[in-house]
Amino acid sequence: MEPVRLRAMLARTPGLAAGHLLDCLSDRSAAAGLLPADLPMRLLRRPLPARARAWLLEPDNRLIDSDLRWIEANDVRILISVDPDFPQGPALLAAAPATLYVAGNARCLGAAALAVVGSRQASAAGRDTAHRWAQDLAGAGVGIIAGFGDGIDVAAHAGALAAPGHPIGVCATGLDRIYPTRQAGLAARIRSAGCLVSQFAPGTALLRHHFPLRNRLIGALGAGTLVVEAAAGCGSLRIARQTRLLGKPVFAVPGSIRDPLARGCNQLIREGAMLVQESCEILRELGIHNINQAVARQVTAACKPGSGPSPLDNKSEMLLDAAGFEPVDIDVLAFRTGWSGHDVAAMLLLLELQGRIAPGPGGRYCRLS
Repeated sequence: MEPVRLRAMLARTPGLAAGHLLDCLSDRSAAAGLLPADLPMRLLRRPLPARARAWLLEPDNRLIDSDLRWIEANDVRILISVDPDFPQGPALLAAAPATLYVAGNARCLGAAALAVVGSRQASAAGRDTAHRWAQDLAGAGVGIIAGFGDGIDVAAHAGALAAPGHPIGVCATGLDRIYPTRQAGLAARIRSAGCLVSQFAPGTALLRHHFPLRNRLIGALGAGTLVVEAAAGCGSLRIARQTRLLGKPVFAVPGSIRDPLARGCNQLIREGAMLVQESCEILRELGIHNINQAVARQVTAACKPGSGPSPLDNKSEMLLDAAGFEPVDIDVLAFRTGWSGHDVAAMLLLLELQGRIAPGPGGRYCRLS
């Protein structure tokens, strides 16, 4: 069987895991990423899930032909778990997917990278943090890994693209079906600058059980995971705990005890995640600050005392103090300061233009710095 066709057949084999392939190959073949032509027969001689065995006995050749046409037309690669350039994080897991579809620059998967995850209903401050930190880290040469959910995912990808860096988008569908569809433009930009990754074959629609599989892949691909905002019980916490099980560091941005979006991060910190307040702390902890020394020095310098935003006048400082770091509306600010709603609104506009505060849903404002 031709190598390209063999890859397409393996990629379509349901339930096939990296451990199944490793059991069938010699150490030399595995190290070189060589796939013997009789690999399907070798697999059939070993324990396999029933659906994998049924497929290998009678593969759908028309479906494989269709996949091959799509792969060639869209310049997509199928990486096998024994390939030298298969990302090492998933390769270390026997239960990891045996194959990955990659669109874009597959070499991005071999570089140092960080998963950035968080709430889909992120606050303005959370989105700002994810964007700025992803931009800092990507500029220092760190790949940014995220899904395509609204909120933190999109902000992290946007920050990486602004660096410019090499973002890695992980899909819960086939690469021909970006979910949500409104992120198709973002996916195209990520493919141009970095790559898109999926363990699901082309044409695969979104199913609920795909999200845990995608989340596990996100946690496995990175050298660590950063959680920016997370409510209690959300999927981001599961990615973080999966990361910890792999022996990789978890970073969490702390928040107010009264903020529901901070409860997950605060819980992770209680469980042993590293509390981070600046992106340079992540660079230092991962030991990858020398990838792009010029940018890394700039990021590290930004952490030094006195390197923050320019000072404000006393009245603006008082308004920021009154706002705190939780969403608040104009009426509450007027009550806390004793100023008129008109004066508060005018000052909020100036602070918004300076990037110190951002409007949110329900007419509330959130402090950014």
